[in-house]
Amino acid sequence: MFSGGSYDEVARWLRVFLTSHAKREHPRIEVVLDEDDTLRARAYRARLRFGDRVSEPLELDFKDVADHRGALLWCATLAARTRALARSLLGAESASDARAR
Repeated sequence: MFSGGSYDEVARWLRVFLTSHAKREHPRIEVVLDEDDTLRARAYRARLRFGDRVSEPLELDFKDVADHRGALLWCATLAARTRALARSLLGAESASDARAR
């Protein structure tokens, strides 16, 4: 499998990976990677967005992502975290909808 890559290459891979797993919970969920210069070349901060709701940040170390993006177990764990974060974001909508009724 593949691993390594530049910060930007790994960021592209991460955005696609997170998006593909978040959209399994709802097709309108989007992934936003923070463009924070203090993170550049050392880490990523991703959030899921659904309408006007935004999830808590998911922070990942650049070297960790670059070294493990080809490892099935690591990817499965990240996919599960992403889907759980997406479900919690959708759960917030369900709870507010129920209160409105």
